[in-house]
Order: sequence, then structure tokens, then C-alpha cells
Amino acid sequence: MFKRILIATDGSELSQKAADSGIELAKLSGGHVVALQVVPRYPVSYFEGGATVSPTEITRIEKEWADIGQATVSKLKAQAEAKGVQATGITTHSDMIAEAIIAAAKKHECDLIVMASHGRRGLSRMLLGSETTHVLTHSNIPVMVLR
Repeated sequence: MFKRILIATDGSELSQKAADSGIELAKLSGGHVVALQVVPRYPVSYFEGGATVSPTEITRIEKEWADIGQATVSKLKAQAEAKGVQATGITTHSDMIAEAIIAAAKKHECDLIVMASHGRRGLSRMLLGSETTHVLTHSNIPVMVLR
């Protein structure tokens, strides 16, 4: 069965449900969990008249986001270990979320990606995009999507 399961999380309640399922699957199969949160970079506007934020402030905000991401994966790691599942918690910084998830799965030799779908439809999906759909269509390993 699955020996290394990457659980992608954004810290939301829905992704926690997906993580719970991924941890249970790892427990049943004797697998290892790799908990991942992709931390985005601070968006910088280069348009004239756009609000400017100092480099110091950007660094502070990005560090805060990284700390939150690390706390999230540390919590998932502890949750898995409490159920007797070996786990690793990692964060990575990227604005290309789906690509970062796929790259992390490859780097850590995972044989399954578990993630949530927020179920956006229509205009909101078109405007916001779907990282889950991107992972599904570009990953070479199986992807389990939970809602």
C-alpha cells in the first residue's frame, strides 16, 4: 500500500479533515506522513500608485506566515505521532503552490498526495484558480482529494 503520504495543508478546517484521513490511511498501511504547508511570498505591486510596503515589513510578514506554517505542520506531525505514525513536518516558500506540492512529493519520494478541495465553483473558481485541480492534472503519483 502507501508507504510515504504527503499531506498538503493550508491550516484550514477542511484541510484538517483531509489530514485526519491521511493520517488514518498511513496508520492502516504502516506508512510515513510528510506534512507540508506551502508558504506564499508577500505580493508586491509594481503598478504606479500602488501601496508600497517597506522591505523590513515584508520580511516581518513573511516570517510571521512561515511561523504559522511551521506551527501547522508541527501540529500535524504531533497528531500523526500520537497515533503511532512516523511523520515529518516541512514548510516551503513558493507562490506556485501546486508545483511546490508536487515537487515536495517527488523530493520526499511520496507515493500518495492527500489534500482538500474547497469546492469552489463558477466565477470564484475561475478567479481564484484551483491548486487541487492543478495537482490532480500534473502529478505523476496518485492524489486523494477530500471535502
